[in-house]
Amino acid sequence: MMGCTDRHGRYLLRLLSRRARLYTEMIPIGALLHGDAERALRFHSAEHPVAIQLGGSDPAGLARCARLAEGAGYDEINLNVGCPSPRVQKGCFGAALMARPVLVAECVAAMRDAVSIPVTVKTRIGIDDLDSYSRFRDFAGAVAEAGCSTFIVHARKAWLNGLSPRQNREVPPLRHDRVFRLKGEMRGLEIVLNGGITTLQEAGAALRRVDGVMLGRAAWHDLWLLAGVDRTLFGETAPPPERSEVTARFLAYAKRECDRGAGLGEMVRPLLGLYRGVPGARRWRRTLGEFAHRRNATIEDVARGCALLTSRAGAGSEPIPERAGAGSTAGLAA
Repeated sequence: MMGCTDRHGRYLLRLLSRRARLYTEMIPIGALLHGDAERALRFHSAEHPVAIQLGGSDPAGLARCARLAEGAGYDEINLNVGCPSPRVQKGCFGAALMARPVLVAECVAAMRDAVSIPVTVKTRIGIDDLDSYSRFRDFAGAVAEAGCSTFIVHARKAWLNGLSPRQNREVPPLRHDRVFRLKGEMRGLEIVLNGGITTLQEAGAALRRVDGVMLGRAAWHDLWLLAGVDRTLFGETAPPPERSEVTARFLAYAKRECDRGAGLGEMVRPLLGLYRGVPGARRWRRTLGEFAHRRNATIEDVARGCALLTSRAGAGSEPIPERAGAGSTAGLAA
């Protein structure tokens, strides 16, 4: 997810679940071919298993980028054929590619020939008026013949004109039935359901009909949802981490990153949703947000503020005290 699952956000997500597979933001291949590829590909070894999501429509360019990603240590190459943003459309990739299954197949084949790690595709169930089930099935079949055996399907079609990217996540109706039908008719493919799943109970029910589920914005807006994944979906017996433990471990990581030149704002952003739904969460977000925008604030200031906010709250889901210290950013940093 653009602006969310950067490498710092993924590190925090990994602290919540050891088993979930993480995905990068969509990275346009131009950023790797003509920009700072080393920086764009960087990730922490703790993130494994981690997949890189690429955006592009040039088979040769995608093959080059796939080789770069494999060399950097990624576990999977994922081609985005689902993003509906106008900017992406102008580059002729993302959801616009659903109208060109032959080109998508060529892209997949080129990457498959270039790397030994899995090449997967994230797609929609259709675009605009090209939204029949038969078109969706034929698209999947054509791409599968090129060597893709795993499809992550956002179970909405995309309107490429007239709806914003945000509206495209909410307005077109969900059609989980089409994803389930595809799995039933193409059992040799691994099908992962995305879209509209907001609880682990819903995820567990879907897993009886498909091979996997992808949690996107539901997990980002409520980070603690991911803390239950290992027990609920993978059957592990170890208790989930505590919020205070996750905060401390992430702040230790953030200190190392800031020492290497990372900006305070990019380190604070992943923490904002950690206490969502817990009394005092609004104060948590406001306080961290003030630190992120305050001149000369340091990660040590943030750590002291977090410690003061949670000092009376205890571990787990206990409330954050509404009256912490002097009740101001300056007081929290003192």
